[in-house]
Amino acid sequence: MEVFDAVRTILAVRQFQDKPIPEEIIHEIVEAGHVSASSMNGQPWHFIVVQDKETLRQLAPLARTGPYITQAPVSIVVGMEHSPFAISDGSRAIQSMFLTAWAHGIGSNWVGFDNLEQVRPLLGIPEDINVLAVLPFGYPVSATSKGIKKRKPLGEIAHRERWDQPFA
Repeated sequence: MEVFDAVRTILAVRQFQDKPIPEEIIHEIVEAGHVSASSMNGQPWHFIVVQDKETLRQLAPLARTGPYITQAPVSIVVGMEHSPFAISDGSRAIQSMFLTAWAHGIGSNWVGFDNLEQVRPLLGIPEDINVLAVLPFGYPVSATSKGIKKRKPLGEIAHRERWDQPFA
């Protein structure tokens, strides 16, 4: 899949098939986060790959917006070292993982946002690491209608040179 096609068609997925993701694809998804750009090459991220069904079951209620974590064959918990750029760097890595997964027909969604303190003891994450997000990955249950998104016209949100000058 071409990069722009992935960006143009990616959708949030919250229902997953009961189908395992091949290990080589999981590795590629994690590697996509690993090779993402970061401020001053700080690489402040840590990725905890969770596949154990019981751990996924325990993880789901700790992320209030993600009860569907239990359906996912794999979730990646993103932990961040303290840095003024942590959210930006972590977001870059997360988007890289999402797009890589999408190119393989695998969906995901960002669950939680820096409000996941209870995840730390479950996964043995040190106190000096902030849990930024939980990313459940899986094959979508239903067709995702790729490319069909409701968006404002480009001229409403993109400007050229000055605010009042539409880009498009």
